[in-house]
Amino acid sequence: MFEIWETSDPARLISDADNLEVALEKVDTMCRLRHDQAVAHVGEAVAEDGYHFEIRDRKGKPLARLTYVPDTTRAYQSVVVEELHGGDSN
Repeated sequence: MFEIWETSDPARLISDADNLEVALEKVDTMCRLRHDQAVAHVGEAVAEDGYHFEIRDRKGKPLARLTYVPDTTRAYQSVVVEELHGGDSN
């Protein structure tokens, strides 16, 4: 069991997942949502340091962290698929 947290202030539990693949998909979905909101100028302004996400184990220990800063000058590109396929994260 994994938990997906958005750790930007204030931290909040987003969802849970039975396996790591589903947890990564849920993080990717949240990043897509934040990108779409930034493009549409909906919700809060994007913080300079972006949005922070964590995948935690059932004991609350962080297993993976991601900081996402939406680039509204281009279409959304998955932040997770590149890592899963061993792509260059530059």
